[in-house]
Amino acid sequence: MASTVKEYRPSDDEPFMNERQQEYFRQKLLAWKEEILEESRSTIASLQQDTVAEADLADRATSETDRALELRTRDRQRKLIAKIDSALRRIEDGSYGYCEETGEPISLSRLDARPIATLSLEAQERHERRERVHRDD
Repeated sequence: MASTVKEYRPSDDEPFMNERQQEYFRQKLLAWKEEILEESRSTIASLQQDTVAEADLADRATSETDRALELRTRDRQRKLIAKIDSALRRIEDGSYGYCEETGEPISLSRLDARPIATLSLEAQERHERRERVHRDD
């Protein structure tokens, strides 16, 4: 089944969020999650190896900066995994692919590019405009 999922591309010519599309996005989300988890494992291994105390102050500062960057990246990855898990739950409950704001289908091209999307492109743009206006207050 995995090989047919890889060759398959969702199309507007078929019913929206049919079983085949749901399976396509489920596999895409699971593969993305596994990739992130693998990066996290290598980051942890790297951080554990780099615990040697640096004698030179500049080397120590560089090492601490690298470590802080890695930890920020891991935090972003953790948040991304939570969004992936949420998308997988939406596939299970049948709400995946529909805009949380309007209830309308999110375009397949948007979901393919951003499978964790919860808003249609139009709703996302409205949300970002409101955010920009409130940020300027």
